[in-house]
Amino acid sequence: MKFTFAHNNLNVLDLEKSMAFYREALGLEETRWITAEDDSFIIVFLGDQVTPHRLELTWLRDRKEPYNLGDNEFHLALTCDNFEAAYAHHRQMGCVCYENQKMGIYFIEDPDGYWIEIIPA
Repeated sequence: MKFTFAHNNLNVLDLEKSMAFYREALGLEETRWITAEDDSFIIVFLGDQVTPHRLELTWLRDRKEPYNLGDNEFHLALTCDNFEAAYAHHRQMGCVCYENQKMGIYFIEDPDGYWIEIIPA
């Protein structure tokens, strides 16, 4: 038996805002859109145009309160071929939330408070 990664899910409060963030911050593009027949949820899959892995953003119509992210110890991680340019771009966006210069990495925070680790390629 062999398993391969398909996607990771993040639930979001403002789907358009989240999609715009992931497009601007990480260059992720929509690959699939699913709307419930009763409009109670929307699922959007985003991809990096390189790997088959997808980020699933789920919006729930009736959810109004922020999601409990605990201590934010779980996170996504992406590598970048131009780490310095990415860092400058994320600083300009104001989304860098944690830096670990000793390890050579940093984290950005999305509109819902999820952290994304940025790693040099």
